Amino acid sequence: MKWSFAEILGAGLAGAALAAALAVTPVQAASEQPLLMSLGGAARAPIGWREFCAQYAPECETTPMPARDVVLTTQAWNELLRINQWVNETIKPMTDLEHWGVAERWNYPDDGYGDCEDYVLLKRRMLMQAGWPRQALLITVVRDRQGDGHAVLTVKTDEGEFILDNQNEDVLLWSETGYRFVKRQSQNDPNVWIALGDPRPATATATSR
Repeated sequence: MKWSFAEILGAGLAGAALAAALAVTPVQAASEQPLLMSLGGAARAPIGWREFCAQYAPECETTPMPARDVVLTTQAWNELLRINQWVNETIKPMTDLEHWGVAERWNYPDDGYGDCEDYVLLKRRMLMQAGWPRQALLITVVRDRQGDGHAVLTVKTDEGEFILDNQNEDVLLWSETGYRFVKRQSQNDPNVWIALGDPRPATATATSR
């Protein structure tokens, strides 16, 4: 299943729910929670990413670039919401075991089915096609409230780090998700992964898990 970018942005976006969502401005979306994650040392890239790079080599054969954040205008925020909503509503959840017969495989959900990493890959690709810088779109590994591994897309902006998540229709500041953040791609090089910390007080972190 293939979609043109125009079809993607135009499909399924009408309705009062979307109109209400788009009325939220970036400033309103931010909160008093910490805007930025704490970065640690180098981390091992997930096996799924390494195998993805073997399959989609041209996408991973990149050169290091200076870090860059998105200026989160109202127009950019609306585009972020549109793409996140479209992918979440269009792709149907399916585990890798059901889909491919293997425990872990990262792939584009071009047949309309995928798991969390596949949602992330599609959102990242669509945003880059819309002109968003690769350095601001970081695949991120987290632990959810049950302690299970999960993948989300971190979008680095001048107003904080926002999370695109197939398990939540809202685009939230990272510190409002309730997740424990483990590691993510470096802004400079998507093939380099960085461990993540949490600048929130320990009590706040514990109650959010």
